Amino acid sequence: MTPPPEPERRTRKDAARNRQAVLEAADALFARSESPEELTMADIAAAAGVGKGTLFRAFGDRAGLLRALYEARLEPVREAVAAGPPPLGPGTPPHERVPALLDALLCFKLDNRPLALALEETGSSGPYQAGHYEGWHDLLRSVLEQVPGLADPGFTAHALLAATRADLVERLAGRDGVPRERLRAQLAAYAGRVVGASR
Repeated sequence: MTPPPEPERRTRKDAARNRQAVLEAADALFARSESPEELTMADIAAAAGVGKGTLFRAFGDRAGLLRALYEARLEPVREAVAAGPPPLGPGTPPHERVPALLDALLCFKLDNRPLALALEETGSSGPYQAGHYEGWHDLLRSVLEQVPGLADPGFTAHALLAATRADLVERLAGRDGVPRERLRAQLAAYAGRVVGASR
């Protein structure tokens, strides 16, 4: 007869299962919510079938839950950037890779508008304190450093990333109704001018 699992292992398994249930419930709620800022931890706990305390133990607070959900959705994009084929992956010339990286980030924010907006509006410092922002900035700066004649890759990376801020994407795609393909083309042209001007 198989002995029952040890209490600690069972607790870890339960915690992992609860965490996944919370992420799935939060994902579904944010996907269909028109006002993500109104979604509460209680709403998410109820949808996941867990107590509010479970959420706070697993994620700390609402911002922690948003970050975990955002990171989970962003992982496929990160994998493509790290090891994907051109023009997104390594080995692509910078004048092609910079617009491709920005396009991937813009498409991600368009596909995740409510979540991206909720996360970037969390806290008083906007998107700049989020861990993912530093990662994108470091990556873009490292690619821009390969562009001959570009004087300040760090600042240029900040300026280019500003064009993908969730509040700007929401303004253009939401309020102004700019079509997705037009936004992508505008960003590609802007990035191309920035990178091309230094070649």
